[in-house]
Amino acid sequence: MSSSKPNPDPAAACGACELGRRAFLRDAALVAAGALAALGAPARLAAASIDFVTARDVGGEEKSYPIPAADGAQIDKANEVILVRYQGKTYAFSLACPHQNTAIRWYQKDNQFECPKHHSKYRPDGTFIEGRATRGLDRFAVRKDGNAVVVNLDKLFEEDKDGDWKTAFVAI
Repeated sequence: MSSSKPNPDPAAACGACELGRRAFLRDAALVAAGALAALGAPARLAAASIDFVTARDVGGEEKSYPIPAADGAQIDKANEVILVRYQGKTYAFSLACPHQNTAIRWYQKDNQFECPKHHSKYRPDGTFIEGRATRGLDRFAVRKDGNAVVVNLDKLFEEDKDGDWKTAFVAI
């Protein structure tokens, strides 16, 4: 008489060889980083380092951020705000490129923003340098409150339409 064993559950049979989601993503990221390193991308990636911040609600559409300690950029992804300290001033920009609303990137090494879609470039104060865009980054209205910068998300100024664009910063 032949003995027949039930087929084991594949998941149970190879429980040790299954990758969890986190392990898979970690391994995939390491492979991608290795490929980029082989292609010579680390210098460009290092330039993309940026701090992420979280706003404190002030009321209505106003958000409060600590004044950045040094020149550079910080991103609040939740509110789509980039806070920049540059040459004694702090600015708050929309995260979206004014050309086609793609999220812009800050390159510390180059001291500028760049749109990854069409490569429009901007100075740290948001003024347009080159590319397909036709104006500077959109600035939010800001005010200083002690050691904080308060950003009004309801007041967004476009360089070519609003005279307030030039004065939408706080001196620190």
